[in-house]
Amino acid sequence: MTELVVTLPDDLAQRARNAGLLNDAAIQRLLEEAMRREAGRKLLATAEKLHAAQIQPMSDEEIIEEVKAVRAQRRAAQAKAQQDTGNSVNPNAPPTQTSTMTL
Repeated sequence: MTELVVTLPDDLAQRARNAGLLNDAAIQRLLEEAMRREAGRKLLATAEKLHAAQIQPMSDEEIIEEVKAVRAQRRAAQAKAQQDTGNSVNPNAPPTQTSTMTL
């Protein structure tokens, strides 16, 4: 868990406390709601850019072909990496991804 120290104006802090918003659960909920709103704003901005660029939507078949092509590229890259290290790989296995984040 990450611990935060927040400095607020006294009036705002008092109003937030009176509203029950200065506890861990409430702050977590507020942050998650704010992140969802921000993601929605970014999605709408992207949609507006696509509309302005007059890019035609892809058909379902085109999307499927693009996904297949990306997956094939990933499998080929993974097979090459495994070959370079001398390990065997199942070419039909989906690619694996791992990520690490340190706060």
